[in-house]
Amino acid sequence: MTPSEVVTDAAAVYPGVLDELIPSAWHHVEQYANNPFEADHSRLKHRLRPMRGLRTDHTAQVSIAGHAFMQNLRRGHYELAADAPPALRIAAAFTELAQAI
Repeated sequence: MTPSEVVTDAAAVYPGVLDELIPSAWHHVEQYANNPFEADHSRLKHRLRPMRGLRTDHTAQVSIAGHAFMQNLRRGHYELAADAPPALRIAAAFTELAQAI
């Protein structure tokens, strides 16, 4: 799947590389445009810091997939706990998951 939008900082190297790799994508370089992505990334980095990194690719894959699942669940991207208020969405989702198992 080819992205339609790419958000980066204003480094000079990005326009040439993006034009070569993904010519149809819109390159968004507005100041602070990548803050939501960096904030999301900082949560993952904060979680990994006490673990002192990931030792294997499998551990990285499982940790990152779990992090992405929780973020998507919290944001309401799944039908799981869709009717719950945002503050209680995670608890409701785990209750639904426990009943399904």
